[in-house]
Amino acid sequence: MHKKYFEDAATVAKYATCYRARCGSVIVSKRNVIIGRGYNAPPLGDETQRTCDVEYHTDKKPKSDKTCCVHAEWNAIIDALKNYPEEIEGSTLYFMRIAGDNSFTEAGDPYCTVCSRLALQSGIRWFGLWNGGPQMIDTKKYNLLSYDFYR
Repeated sequence: MHKKYFEDAATVAKYATCYRARCGSVIVSKRNVIIGRGYNAPPLGDETQRTCDVEYHTDKKPKSDKTCCVHAEWNAIIDALKNYPEEIEGSTLYFMRIAGDNSFTEAGDPYCTVCSRLALQSGIRWFGLWNGGPQMIDTKKYNLLSYDFYR
């Protein structure tokens, strides 16, 4: 069953407009219904909000901003909360990164502390990554692992 949802997330990732990576996410309720979808793109999908190429007065971007895009996970969580707020508690978020030929690529280790905190705060129970196959991580553990990445 997990592979089907990773495939669904890969389909959503095809819409990503981020220059750095093509990512997609779906959120699946405890009833096995997709309640949220998201891909990485500038806020509201508005290209005038893209700031990837902005030159800053310092040598680095704002500390909390590694990319100008809204992450696929954030968009999926917002979608679920807008449309199925009563279904998000105990749900599973599936994250997929795809290559230029739309094939699955490795998600790697948990590292985005914003994604982990937002998933945890919204009530998502499981965080799924594709690393050679399904890797299902309890969201509380995922949050801690995302912080461990920087130690």
